[in-house]
Amino acid sequence: MDLLERLFGPDTDTREDLRVGLFVDGPNVLRDEFDVDLDDVRAAAERAGRVTAMRLYLNEHATPGLIQAAEARGFEVVVTSGDVDVRLAVDLTEFAIEGRGDVVAVASRDTDFKPAIETANAHGCRTFAIAPGAFGRSDALRNAATRKVTLGEDDEGPTLVGYDS
Repeated sequence: MDLLERLFGPDTDTREDLRVGLFVDGPNVLRDEFDVDLDDVRAAAERAGRVTAMRLYLNEHATPGLIQAAEARGFEVVVTSGDVDVRLAVDLTEFAIEGRGDVVAVASRDTDFKPAIETANAHGCRTFAIAPGAFGRSDALRNAATRKVTLGEDDEGPTLVGYDS
């Protein structure tokens, strides 16, 4: 059984058929204690299919160097004043409801995204929670998602909630 099948179960879709929207919570993922590289986040999302949208959400304190590095890696950078959670959650929800992808992947350790993941599930999207590391895992977010992965660890397989049979 290959990694895709372990993550998403047997399916008639091939990995290349699945369109993935990747939403990265910059302030919660790009922290010194996690040592996360955006290329690793993208690679994790690519396990689910063809990434067609990549957004990195940052607050107004983001350095120009970080913004430039993210854009050089192909991310659309969204800078918000204050907390990025609301903007990311709204964008993720719109992406799912409007059918712009088959999978929504959120890289975060923040439980605040659980309602957005649940809404995406309810609208037929597969969901993928990417944790920045074992210390940065949100059990609520991971349990709401169809699939989960922790950067730096082996594949953990599917969760029970939203399991595609």
